[in-house]
Amino acid sequence: MRTTRTLALVLAFVLTASCAFASTLEDVTKRGYLKCGTHIENPGFSALDSSGNRIGFDVDFCRAVGAATNVDVKYTPLTSKERLPALQSGEIDLLSRTTTLTMSRDTNLGLDFTVVTLYDGQGLMVRKELGITKASELDGATICLQTGSTTELNVADYFRKHNMKFTPVVFDKQPDVRKAYDTGRCDVHTTDVSGLAAQRSLMEKPEEHIILPELISKEPLAPVVRHGDNQWGDIVRWTIWLTMAAEEKGITADNVDKMAKETKDPEVQRMLGVTGTLWQNLGLDKDAPVRIIKTVGNYGDIFERNLGVNTPLRLERGYNSQWNEGGLIYAPPFR
Repeated sequence: MRTTRTLALVLAFVLTASCAFASTLEDVTKRGYLKCGTHIENPGFSALDSSGNRIGFDVDFCRAVGAATNVDVKYTPLTSKERLPALQSGEIDLLSRTTTLTMSRDTNLGLDFTVVTLYDGQGLMVRKELGITKASELDGATICLQTGSTTELNVADYFRKHNMKFTPVVFDKQPDVRKAYDTGRCDVHTTDVSGLAAQRSLMEKPEEHIILPELISKEPLAPVVRHGDNQWGDIVRWTIWLTMAAEEKGITADNVDKMAKETKDPEVQRMLGVTGTLWQNLGLDKDAPVRIIKTVGNYGDIFERNLGVNTPLRLERGYNSQWNEGGLIYAPPFR
């Protein structure tokens, strides 16, 4: 009798938990907008343009999910310390803020990382006038960094491994890190290489600073959702994968309508909702994929527009090239 009652209680708890965590799409649709957490200011990833509109690589993936669900997007600028608690508490529906996928974050915080959108690594930036050309010359350096991220641990690990000492100067906000470094309070500025490129672009004399060649960590960056809402996690994943597959298939914002009408490629037909019910199975309408691509373009468009060689960040594609071009960007089959 007691066993039966215990099983019933467990089942009731599981069903209650499932209901509690399975309503993000419903909440977003009812509310009429997606609450997306992102950077306060990180050029190329999330920043305000001259008209006051938020733009950037991370922002575009917020916009893509907004297009998938056919709602507006409202942004919540967050520091490194604030970002994960904001998602855990339900303050935001999605976190798209250069957040590194780690085992502890993915398994111990009630969160799920979705798809890696940028393969990055932590770097070290110094002034050219110091004459430093490699990380092994930084013994005794003063290093400016942001707290509440993997940055602190990576630096400590790297310097301990190489039997070197350093003095950390920590700040809660990335703009404060940049300002402290730019005014000479420390010898080194460290964060992800893409972040260093972004912060360098804001300095008074960007050409006077170099990013050393060594990467001291692996930093796979991915949008994050709350654990337990499988439908919402799948929507975010397949929205991102659609942009990646679209680049592989040559689909752009300019030609997506034509491709949807004229393509003979069975996979493209399924991707774009022309045949099958892949998108309806996620709880979306059949026009969702075309809407996504018309809003943000494909992955290559997103990268080049925000981070590429013709932007202030001047980043090469590198590992973020398509799988058939020597990179790691790879979307599963749409079938």
